[in-house]
Amino acid sequence: MTTVRLPLFPLNSVLFPGLVLPLNVFEERYRALMRDLLKAFPADPTDPDSDPAVSDEPRQFVVVAIRDGHEVAPASSGMPDDITTKEAGSGPAAGFGDDPLASFHATGCIADAATIRERADGSFEVLATGTRRVKLHSVDASGPYLTAAVEELPEEDGDEAGALAEGVLRAFRSYQKRLAGARERSLATGAELPDEPSVVSYLVAAAAVLDVPTKQRLLQAPDAASRLRDELKLLRAETAIIRHLPSLPATELTRQATSLN
Repeated sequence: MTTVRLPLFPLNSVLFPGLVLPLNVFEERYRALMRDLLKAFPADPTDPDSDPAVSDEPRQFVVVAIRDGHEVAPASSGMPDDITTKEAGSGPAAGFGDDPLASFHATGCIADAATIRERADGSFEVLATGTRRVKLHSVDASGPYLTAAVEELPEEDGDEAGALAEGVLRAFRSYQKRLAGARERSLATGAELPDEPSVVSYLVAAAAVLDVPTKQRLLQAPDAASRLRDELKLLRAETAIIRHLPSLPATELTRQATSLN
C-alpha cells in the first residue's frame, strides 16, 4: 500500500474526477492552505506576463464529503458574512469532533487547483478540477489545516462496461430532456457526450440531481460497470419522478455550485 499526504478540504458535497469545482475560500484554515499552495507552486517567474493565480504545476488537495460535521466552523460573529473574522474556524479540525477521520467519508477525490486568486480581503476564489479517487487512511490536525494520508484507488471498467455506458447515455439523454422540459430550456445534442465507460460514469454521477449519500455511493463504486448499473436504475427512477413533478431543478453539466468552505 502506497500512501501520500495531501491537504484536506471537507465539503458537504461530492467531487468526481472530471468535475469542475468553484470554491469561495474564506475560513482562515483554508486560506492558509491556499497560501501554501501559491507559495509551493508559483506562476512562471521568468514570464513577466504570467498570471500569479495560475500555475502549470498541479496544486493538489483532497476533497472529501462530510459524514458528520460542519463545512463551516460554528462562529458567533456572523460567519460566513463576516469573512475577516480570524477566530472562526481557527482550529484545523473545528466542527469535526475529536476524531476528524470519523466525520468524513472514506473515499474522496484529489482536486487540482488550476486557478487560485486572492481577493483584497484575504479570501480566495479558486477553480479546481477533480482528478483521481483516493481512500483516506488517517487525518492529521497538527498543522494550520487538516492533511490526510491517502491511497489512490484503481480505475477499472469491469464486466460489460461498454454496453452499460451506452444504456446509461440513452437513459441520461432522456433524463436531460425531462429536466430541460421542466425548465423550458433547450438541450445540447447528445453528440457532445463521451463514450468511455469511466468518463460516462463520472459525468452522469456529477450531473444528476442526487443527494450526497447517493453521490458518495457512486464515487466509491469498485469499478465503472458497477457505477453504471447503479446509475441506470437511478436515472430511470428519477426520470419517472420528473415526469410527474416537472418543476424539479436541473444542474449544469460537469459543474457544481460554488462551495462556501
